[in-house]
Amino acid sequence: MRIYMLKTISNTIGRRFLTTKDVRKVTHCIFDMDGLLLDTEQVYKKMITQLCANYGHKYTDELMMKVLGGTEQRLSEILCKELNLPVTPTEFRDQLLKLGDTMLAGTPLLDGAERLIRHLHKTGVPFALATSSSERSVQTKIASHKELFSLFHHMVMGSSDKEVKFGKPHPDIFLVAASRFPDKPNPSKCLAFEDSPHGVTAAIKAGMQVVMVPDPHLNKELTKHATIVLPTLAKFQPEIFGLPPFQ
Repeated sequence: MRIYMLKTISNTIGRRFLTTKDVRKVTHCIFDMDGLLLDTEQVYKKMITQLCANYGHKYTDELMMKVLGGTEQRLSEILCKELNLPVTPTEFRDQLLKLGDTMLAGTPLLDGAERLIRHLHKTGVPFALATSSSERSVQTKIASHKELFSLFHHMVMGSSDKEVKFGKPHPDIFLVAASRFPDKPNPSKCLAFEDSPHGVTAAIKAGMQVVMVPDPHLNKELTKHATIVLPTLAKFQPEIFGLPPFQ
């Protein structure tokens, strides 16, 4: 499929203009989940803020940027070290998971997520999930959307997958996700969708192009390494990357 020869595609965050010469055709898609498909980031912020407050500490924006996109274990290690918490990272992680069992239930989908997933499925584009969350928290979050998430070819859950040795910003999770498609595409043929700077870095290190949908309050300097930056998935144009266009 050819890429439609659009003169320019406006970067809606205002970072730059993207021309069709800047992108490669892809055949597969790999999605992050939290903050991209599901509206969980504010819930996570409340959860971690609550846990840190239990020990007399504040969960600052600076700390949030350090843990954004990482595995549950890595998040716990960073917070325990930075705040000198009187618990082990494993104990903190277990507290986080227990809190998530209730607070993450019924998480809504973000704008454009369902439309894009169903479009890729309908047009035969293979796609997978690459989330830093554990299987336990993933099952809680997708409980209200089981049919939709059943359309993914596979799901790689970084916090509980033994093949993912290192979490984002390392490329492991994206390389594992690509390798589990039946045809094992070259990573350069995979388009990653991310919301966090660490996630974008991981996908780029894996050799993939990246569509970034960041939090609107994120410093724009932290979005410059993405292939294209969009305000929501609803603004994504598949044909830019050689994928079937929306009808």
